[in-house]
Amino acid sequence: MNYELIAFALFALLTLASAVGVVLMQDPWHSALLLGVALLSVAIHYVMLAAEFVAMMQVLVYVGGVLVLITFAVMLTQRDESDTDEVVQA
Repeated sequence: MNYELIAFALFALLTLASAVGVVLMQDPWHSALLLGVALLSVAIHYVMLAAEFVAMMQVLVYVGGVLVLITFAVMLTQRDESDTDEVVQA
């Protein structure tokens, strides 16, 4: 069996598993982290296709930009558990 085929199958499985995890996770923080894993594994697929420039743009734009934006949005909009307990008790 060819090593490239084994590597492709492993990263394809990683991509699919993390994409399914993005959709099924309840916590937005874990969903954002799994989105980063999915985007990085897509960049690895680009490297396997000998498209290194596209892979670097994938990492810089999507992982570096979009994922950081999603992370800040999750951090700024997520409510603290102690805040909701105080509202319920009052």
